[in-house]
Amino acid sequence: MKVLAIDTSNYVLGIAIIDDEKVIGEYITNLKKNHSVRIMPAIETLLRDCDLTAADIEKVVVAQGPGSYTGVRIGVTIAKTLAWSLQVPLSGVSSLAVSAVSAGRYFDGLVSPLTDARRGQVYTGLYRYEKGNLVNVVEDQLLLSADWAERLKQYDEPVLFTGNDVPLHKEVIAKTLGDQARFAGMTDYNPRPSELALLGKDKESADVHAFVPNYIRLAEAEAKWLESKNKPEAGQ
Repeated sequence: MKVLAIDTSNYVLGIAIIDDEKVIGEYITNLKKNHSVRIMPAIETLLRDCDLTAADIEKVVVAQGPGSYTGVRIGVTIAKTLAWSLQVPLSGVSSLAVSAVSAGRYFDGLVSPLTDARRGQVYTGLYRYEKGNLVNVVEDQLLLSADWAERLKQYDEPVLFTGNDVPLHKEVIAKTLGDQARFAGMTDYNPRPSELALLGKDKESADVHAFVPNYIRLAEAEAKWLESKNKPEAGQ
């Protein structure tokens, strides 16, 4: 089965095509550029370089979030459009799971992928490998990195932190966890779209029309709008 994977959930733009257990093409950049302008040309180029057409794709897999609201929305919209137009299955995978598997496949311990959420907060979760499969130990969530580090002290095993935003929170984590904290190398920070394809290849397909991003929290503009709608009118 030829699977197209799409990840625009953060600054990293990743596209891959796998054919069963073989990676036949992969494209990754980590740049502050507009994904909406670059994503379709990148897909077209990868297909052409792999001697494929869109009609050869048998499934689409997308990083569903959390991450950048705009980035997640772009990836999900493109994936839904392609899956619907090609009449192929669509599956979503946690963006954090992709980051965890990209760095932690051979790590003997727990893996905590991090994405910065500003104001000292991170999107994160806890994962481990068991018998060759990635297992979610603690579900993806949003919290202060300092609070997350305190929670991880209960685990009597090393924790590998990975993701391009790790340097922003490394000092806080290391201060709390000491030698329990391990940090992935720079070359492991970028989530691999081929790993995304592999994670989603056999995952249950979603309803294309009902499929939505996983933001974990509301976008700031939406949250402020809802807050304003819930405020009582003057004089009430």
